[in-house]
Amino acid sequence: MNFLVLGGSGFIGRHVCEKLAAAGHCITVPTRRLAASKHLLPLPRLTLLQAVVHDEAALAKLAAGHDAVVNLVAVLHGDQARFERTHVALPQKITNACKAAGVRRIVHISALGAALDAPSMYQRSKARGEAVLVGSGLDVTLLRPSVVFGAEDKFLNLFASLQSIAPFMPLAGGQTRFAPVWVEDVAQAVVNSLMRHDAVGKTYEACGPDVLTLKQIVQLAGKLAGCQRPVIGLPLWLGRLQAGVMEWLPGEPLMSRDNVDSLKADNLPDGSTQGLAALGIAPASVHAIAPSYIRPARVMDKYRGVH
Repeated sequence: MNFLVLGGSGFIGRHVCEKLAAAGHCITVPTRRLAASKHLLPLPRLTLLQAVVHDEAALAKLAAGHDAVVNLVAVLHGDQARFERTHVALPQKITNACKAAGVRRIVHISALGAALDAPSMYQRSKARGEAVLVGSGLDVTLLRPSVVFGAEDKFLNLFASLQSIAPFMPLAGGQTRFAPVWVEDVAQAVVNSLMRHDAVGKTYEACGPDVLTLKQIVQLAGKLAGCQRPVIGLPLWLGRLQAGVMEWLPGEPLMSRDNVDSLKADNLPDGSTQGLAALGIAPASVHAIAPSYIRPARVMDKYRGVH
């Protein structure tokens, strides 16, 4: 089968592509920056193309001849306009392109906690994007992961690296609870959704078996890295102030005010939809996987991508 994977060069995307290639499928991955996506080139039956996925006409040409489209494109930081462009307008363009190309099947990565009344712009925009896809009349499957961890993550690795240089960890929303999910399990959920007709029209909550507070996650990362620091709790208003300062720094901020807003509610499955077990996946524990890639040596180098 032939699959168009949008966002295929990203953290989750590379694992999806690896699994699809290993199963003998053909994959097309469009990217704005070919040089930054060359890590995918060794995969068999994978075509890497330079393209702008926000161009609807280009999307229709890309979709033509494929059996399904996988959308993994997302942003964690930004203003309302950026979230709207990526999480709402792009899904609309994808559905239009699929209809023009005669492609009915879409698997879309959303987010746990996506809701029109959610506390953060990110979560609210994800909910609006879901509505676009569900209302398209196409054969859609939605996956809602909690925070995703894995060897290349900027989550546990980030908390480990920060503790390697800081004497303590100031933390807002430390009691907010998460169900961290392994990137390999999320990728397998994408693949299984593509292969199963009974996944059409379904939404799945992609969560791991452990429930941890943000403070416990930070402590786990520090312990594994051999540099656990005291965690100093901050009220959310002070966390927003801290994040506002970070937003002025060059590059993507470590934390944005919208990220802090999302900490107002637990990021846990609510039981309204099925979980990974319904896709034949027994999710791995963060306690089993994280020790394999977070180690005391070269923590900062690993986060920066130095090998």
